[in-house]
Amino acid sequence: MAGILPDTEDTAKISREKLLEKGFLFKYRTHTYTNKKGNVYGYCYDYGYLKLEQDWILVVRNKEISTRNPALDKQAVKQ
Repeated sequence: MAGILPDTEDTAKISREKLLEKGFLFKYRTHTYTNKKGNVYGYCYDYGYLKLEQDWILVVRNKEISTRNPALDKQAVKQ
């Protein structure tokens, strides 16, 4: 998923076919997340996906995991 979602974006829309062409396997997940609207996102580590209409997939980045930078944590401890 990292190659699908640029570092500057938190979401991207891609066709199911293109994800499969890139080798993504929907059967493997680390966890799921259900939002307030009842949408269920499948996650593979810090990237999630939501099945949309007409075989489109919304790819999302888990902000809690992806925004953590261990180097910054070390700097904060030094100060």
